[in-house]
This record gives sequence, C-alpha cells and structure tokens, in this order.
Amino acid sequence: MIPGRNEILAAEERIRSHVRTTPVMNVDMDGIPVVAKLELLQHTGSFKPRGAFNRVLGSGSVPESGLIAASGGNHGLAVAHVAAQLGIQAEVFVTEVTPALKREGIAALGAQVVVGGPLYADALAASQRRAAVSGALEVHAYDHELTVAGQATMGIEIERQVPDVDTVVMAVGGGGFAAGTAAWLTDRARVVCVEPEGSQAFGAAKAAGRPVDVDVESIASDSLGARRIGDVPFAALSEAGAESVLVDDDSIVRAQRWLWDRLRLIAEPGGAAATAAVLSGRYRPRPGERVVVVVCGANTDPAAITRSGPRNGA
Repeated sequence: MIPGRNEILAAEERIRSHVRTTPVMNVDMDGIPVVAKLELLQHTGSFKPRGAFNRVLGSGSVPESGLIAASGGNHGLAVAHVAAQLGIQAEVFVTEVTPALKREGIAALGAQVVVGGPLYADALAASQRRAAVSGALEVHAYDHELTVAGQATMGIEIERQVPDVDTVVMAVGGGGFAAGTAAWLTDRARVVCVEPEGSQAFGAAKAAGRPVDVDVESIASDSLGARRIGDVPFAALSEAGAESVLVDDDSIVRAQRWLWDRLRLIAEPGGAAATAAVLSGRYRPRPGERVVVVVCGANTDPAAITRSGPRNGA
C-alpha cells in the first residue's frame, strides 16, 4: 500500500525527535544552478534512519529477540543506530560487497553482523530465514509502507526549505527513498530517479511494467544494488510518473571528486549518483526549472577521494 499524506505526516511526528532536519544549499553545478539537499548529514551518514525509526516506532511492540535486517551497509547502520537508541538488540545481514567501513560501523553500534551472501537479495533471503526462527521484527530496507513513509519525511523538509521546487533528482536502489519523496510531492513536484547503468532495478521495472530481477554490477552496488525494486516503491513511483535516468560508474567517480573539490563533501558512490546525473548531462534541467539534487550518503573512506580518487569498495 502506498503511504498517503496522513501516514507521512504521522511518520514525521513519530520520528521528529530522532532524526535531523538536513540542510540545503544553493550550488552551481558547472553552470547549472541547483539546490543541494545534504541528506548525507543525517545520523549514520545517510537517509536510512528515517525509514528505520518509523518502521520500528510505528510497529508497536518489539519482540525480545529485537530487530533483524538485510543491508548493503547504510540500512544496517541505521537499524543498528535505531536499536542502540531504543535499547534493543539487532542482527544485520550484510553482503560480501559491503565495505569494511560499513560493517565495522554496524558492529560498533552494537549490532550483530552476519555476511548473508554475495548481494543484497542473498542477504535478504538469509535474514528472512533467520527471522522465521528468532521471531525478530524484520526491518526491510525499502519494501514496507512504514519504511517508505519514514523516508518520505525528507520530502516534507524539501517542500518547506524550497517551496518553489519543480524537480527532485535523487538516487534509487530498492526505491523506498525516492518512492516516499514522490508520494509526498505528488502533483507538486516531480522526482527523477538516478541509477547506475550496471544496477537499474527501477528502469528495468519501468520498461517491463512490473518489478523484475536485474544484474547488479556497479561501483555503487553496496547502496544501490537491489536486484529488484520493491513492490510498494514501484507502485508509488509509477503513480507519481517518476522518470528514470542512468549514469555510468566513471560519472559517479567524477561526481564524488567534484563534491569534494567544490563543496568539501565526502560522498559515497551511491550518494553522488544524483550529482553525477546533472554534471554528466544525463539530466538536463529546463530553463528556469527549480531543481533539488539530493546528496544522500557519506559512508566511504575519505582518503579514497581526497588523496588518490575514489575506489570501488572503499
């Protein structure tokens, strides 16, 4: 079920004291004026706590066995953070491509870390098998109404901070973040979904008219590596008429470097994907279009960007 305005407003009230209102700044992206939404300054370095907090707080009671989740890294950090803040335990199944930085961060927050397989879909299946035994509350990274409603709270912030917004350009993996934003901004602003060429779950689903499995091979696969877009996100993005734009890995790497050189922002590959779409010309704003570009993730090794350029898996 696609969350409506009432569900999103309820989510905003529910999680308000647990998340940051992230700032915006006017930026010239090589001659293109945009507003950058700095969601990489959210707790744990990505937007993910919004959905994780709403899923847990909106679910009523939590079993004694706590929380369980599958993640490429950022969602796991968010679930571990939620568990630490609420005083409950968490078990996070990560992938073989989850960077060590993210695995170590999840463990440092007190969650148990388990490698569940090569990619996100494998970790998800392993976590679901474990949940069937442990009884823990499953906190899906993107395919749950409460998760999507929590992610939608960024859309509320954008509307308040940039009331004349026309378009929000943002990265998409499993789709919950973009879907929530689109659900809130429906009929007021459009959402442009940016994916790596090697991991295009939304683009493939849009072409097929339904979620389908895709191959996953990208520098951003730890955060944008869903093999299939979620059913709830796909429904929300389809209803909103969201667009799909693809960027190559080289463009993502250049965008990471650009964000550091020009703005002194450390962005992971997935966090820089939306910036890559604008800088590469894959998304070209119309004259006078008020565009918000979401920089959504910071969890990478700073040295990989500031010294020798980004490296996959940093």
